[in-house]
Amino acid sequence: MSNPTDYAFFGALLVIGTVLGIAPVVAPLFLAPRSTGKKTRDTYECGVDTEGGAWMRFDISYYLFALIFVVFEVDVLYILPIAVIFDDGRYVWRDLIELSLFIGILFLAIIYAWRKGVLHWR
Repeated sequence: MSNPTDYAFFGALLVIGTVLGIAPVVAPLFLAPRSTGKKTRDTYECGVDTEGGAWMRFDISYYLFALIFVVFEVDVLYILPIAVIFDDGRYVWRDLIELSLFIGILFLAIIYAWRKGVLHWR
């Protein structure tokens, strides 16, 4: 049987979660400065005034390099659980073979990118 205090606790958590979810969206509407001028409409990057137009084309190697970085960041998400469970001792050889295959496929992807010249920065 459920206790009425359980429902009250759940309701309080629901209200707090909703408030904390909406607060970052609503707070800037009240706290942000409203001044508009020539400088507020300019493109601003790292404290340095821009030179030229804001729309420029980037080389595709920037995007490919970023994708390779994302691949290596995501592989940590797959390797970490295996590393945590690896000391269990039940399926050591199977886990080792699966991990070796996974890292081998990633290594082949790096070799492919290297051959295509993606890692060669111009």
